[in-house]
Amino acid sequence: MADYIDAKNLKLSKKDMMTCTMCGFCKSVCPVFEGVGWDPGVARGRIILSYGLLMKDIPADESVVETLYQCTTCKDCERRCPSKIKVVDVVERARKDLVEAGYMLPRHRKVVESVQRYGNPYGEERSVPEALGEEPRRARVGYFAGCTSAYRNPKIAQATLSILRKLGEDYTVLNESCCGSVLGRIGEDDEELVKVMRRNVDAIAEQGVEEVVFSCAGCYRMFKEEYPRHVDVPFKVKHISEYLAEKDMDLAKLEKKVTYHDPCHLGRHSGVYEAPRNVLSKIPGVEFKEMPKSSAESRCCGGGGGVRSAFPELSEKIAGRRVDQAEFADILVTCCPFCVNNLRIGGEKTGSKVEICDLVELVEPLL
Repeated sequence: MADYIDAKNLKLSKKDMMTCTMCGFCKSVCPVFEGVGWDPGVARGRIILSYGLLMKDIPADESVVETLYQCTTCKDCERRCPSKIKVVDVVERARKDLVEAGYMLPRHRKVVESVQRYGNPYGEERSVPEALGEEPRRARVGYFAGCTSAYRNPKIAQATLSILRKLGEDYTVLNESCCGSVLGRIGEDDEELVKVMRRNVDAIAEQGVEEVVFSCAGCYRMFKEEYPRHVDVPFKVKHISEYLAEKDMDLAKLEKKVTYHDPCHLGRHSGVYEAPRNVLSKIPGVEFKEMPKSSAESRCCGGGGGVRSAFPELSEKIAGRRVDQAEFADILVTCCPFCVNNLRIGGEKTGSKVEICDLVELVEPLL
């Protein structure tokens, strides 16, 4: 039998929860609601459930836990919300309370244990530099590949390193471990997160870098938005798209129809929209066209918030719908290895012919 929990983290969001008017505007943009089709699977439903946990009106039964973990934390509901409710804060605080009370999905528990043991969510015993075949050193620019680029989509990491070499950059790979994003999204406590943050910042500082460049939108968001709340970050942080947008690159011609998918952590969470498009505009011959939903209105790929690991079928359906919106293009470009992987899986499920790649994979052979 499920128990009532002490939702002390949710107390910080009580005003937000009480402000929700249940208008339902969030239903028009929620990627999960499109898949599950019932109210607990949308922001206003999760607000009700979270408030119920706080007030001990409902126990933390299996259906409540599952529903609160089906949110991709894409933040599109916040953009649409007329009451400006911080829905992602509510959901992530609810998850913290569930974790503290002993409620964690089995697949998420495995991820947390892997990060704690190996420093990455994939159970890889190799360090990131070992996986990339590079020796860390002192340099001006540090490349933070992220776990997914290093262990699951190394073509993105290798393309990034190749670009840095071609541009003559004084760069190094970093002695990195998991940035902590996956722990934060799952609901791990702040004490564990701060340990991860300090470990990464100290390791990077030892290499004397002035600027850190990121492949992963989630890693970038952590260092830009969340790390400064808890630790001192003594270096500049840039997503690779921002770094490339500043460069004067002589790129080869590419006569293709191209569109772009905005990763939620890069776009709505971090406000980076123009840099990737500026880079695409530097490529001669490209016919660029926006997707029906783009920039701040971009639809989520379905891979974030722990949904990909815990609810793979739901995640694939969301990704498939997003890829369908790009059928007019030859190439669908994005700026996050997690989005690349999930969109490719979704495209395979729907039989899409659209090529899906990361921005660096498109740029590197043209440079």
